[in-house]
Amino acid sequence: MSKRLYKSNREKMVDGVCAGIGEYFDVDPTLVRLAWLLFCAVGGSGILVYIIAALVIPRRPQDAEWT
Repeated sequence: MSKRLYKSNREKMVDGVCAGIGEYFDVDPTLVRLAWLLFCAVGGSGILVYIIAALVIPRRPQDAEWT
């Protein structure tokens, strides 16, 4: 089965984007959130990227297996 990127349903804080990315790359979602905050602080475009990711990345189906 191929690996797919989804927004997380379980560990979400705002919309589940960072938690979904953490699940996809098998890293702690907190590290992804910290990296995203740094990206926002340094470049400033992180907020726009988050909004786009929240719109583009699909939500994990409820019946999908948690891995």
